[in-house]
Amino acid sequence: MTTCGALLVLLCCCLVQLRGETISDTDTASTQQSCQPDIHTVLREMSALVVEQRVELRYTKTQVEAMETRLRASEKTVEEQRAVIKELKEKQEEQAAAVRAVGGRVNLTGSQVEELRREREERRVAFSASLVASGDETFGPFKDATPLVFKNPFINIGSAYNPNTGVFTAPVRGVYHFVFFIFGNGHASTATGVSLYKNAQHAVTAYSQQASMYVKPSNGASLLLEVGDVVYLKLWPNGWARDNGFFHTTFSGHLLFPM
Repeated sequence: MTTCGALLVLLCCCLVQLRGETISDTDTASTQQSCQPDIHTVLREMSALVVEQRVELRYTKTQVEAMETRLRASEKTVEEQRAVIKELKEKQEEQAAAVRAVGGRVNLTGSQVEELRREREERRVAFSASLVASGDETFGPFKDATPLVFKNPFINIGSAYNPNTGVFTAPVRGVYHFVFFIFGNGHASTATGVSLYKNAQHAVTAYSQQASMYVKPSNGASLLLEVGDVVYLKLWPNGWARDNGFFHTTFSGHLLFPM
């Protein structure tokens, strides 16, 4: 603005000098000589001003480009921060779900949350198995009560049931429910009888006998078990049980709830 004002002043001076030409004819030559250099001066200054403004424009453009670059960098940083925040929220939601699953305890560390997850996995206990995996077999009669080994597990979540021994071992203290279905041949003097045991203690029995055809006794019970307690089935003395590819004879159990 200051430069433009100076140019206006110079132009006014020139106009005054040009008007002075009409006042005195005798001064015409001298006035033209004195005014001519002033016009060239004005033109030079205007050219310099134009160059200066171009430089200022280039400088301003550089500033704008720098600001755009910083803006893009800021936008990228914001997106990265949003991604971090999203990841943190997901972790918090996952931890909150773990807390809710164990009764709503709060202020847990990462290791505590992981421990709770392991506890929750340990509490997922269920198994079901058939006496044979294939073929057709009859077990017994034996003189003494004999453990039955259900060798073909359909499911064994928690691996608490051992298909090599037929024994279920409680991984956590809680109430468990067990059921068993037994298939046997009808016979006048041989019964199909099986008992459920907790450790060495008899719990319940499934028993049936008839002279011909087939028998299918069954039973079940809910038991409070401590960690390490065992549950299994025993064939009655002088009794028998049969199974084949249709899986008539099965033993199942699962954790109802921990205590």
